[in-house]
Amino acid sequence: MTKTQIQVPEELFQELRTFAKQREWSLAETFRRGAELLLQVYPETAGKASEAWTPPTSNRAGWKGLSADELRDAVFADAEPRLA
Repeated sequence: MTKTQIQVPEELFQELRTFAKQREWSLAETFRRGAELLLQVYPETAGKASEAWTPPTSNRAGWKGLSADELRDAVFADAEPRLA
């Protein structure tokens, strides 16, 4: 087992302390269980953060014939002017 030190906001610490006391757990056990729950909720198979995200495409979007750059230019041309 590895020993570590963490920082948590005071309010969160008090809530966790109360939570642990109600269950007769130590704070260390409370943090371990919380970490295990995070690993279950956010599995590794969900995409990696380093992968570049691109929006999905649709053949039914109604903008056939416009490239992404042309569509962007059309949006900016139609935008309200910015105030200085």
